[in-house]
Amino acid sequence: MLLSSTLFVFFSYICNIDLFLECEIMKKLFIFALMLMLSMSDFALGKVNPDQAPDQNEEAEIGNFDFIYGKQANLNEAFEQTEMLMSEAFSHLGARYRSGGKGPSAFDCSGFTSYVFKQQADMFIGASSRDQYARNTPISRKELQSGDLVFFTSPRSGRGVGHVGIVVDVDPISDTFTFIHASTNNGVVINSSTDQGYARRYVGARRVKRC
Repeated sequence: MLLSSTLFVFFSYICNIDLFLECEIMKKLFIFALMLMLSMSDFALGKVNPDQAPDQNEEAEIGNFDFIYGKQANLNEAFEQTEMLMSEAFSHLGARYRSGGKGPSAFDCSGFTSYVFKQQADMFIGASSRDQYARNTPISRKELQSGDLVFFTSPRSGRGVGHVGIVVDVDPISDTFTFIHASTNNGVVINSSTDQGYARRYVGARRVKRC
């Protein structure tokens, strides 16, 4: 502001103040000097870095968007993998149950889950329900997602793992889920965690890490 005041006094000294304000050339000179002063003050206050590349901030913003879209791409890929997994599982609805059955025409519970993951992702998740429970990543019931493994007791397993299925859908509000599995009586079917035969038999859940 000191510079602008000095310039104003200088021009007023040379010209009558009324003439100065009416003089277009002088007005332009005064505005130019004022703009020069403001730009110099920005440098002085550190608002402008003369060594900074002009597109640095823009490049940083583009990098941020790449990071966001990269994560979105990973989410889309995971969704597609789960969709393919469930499609494979649903294709066997109605297949009959057979103890020790590994598919594709008949299954037991662990034979069904291992067959689905092998066909869709070429992954070995374990031979028996107990092996699958021990081999894969533990998760809480609140973390359940479509494609996770859920485990139950069976009449012959006592309190230990004796049955396994694949989560189809989750309702986080009611803390319930549906799952597809090879049941002893009905073959490959979809049941709810609230169904009488499974509500009190739930043991835990595991997530299969996919490459």
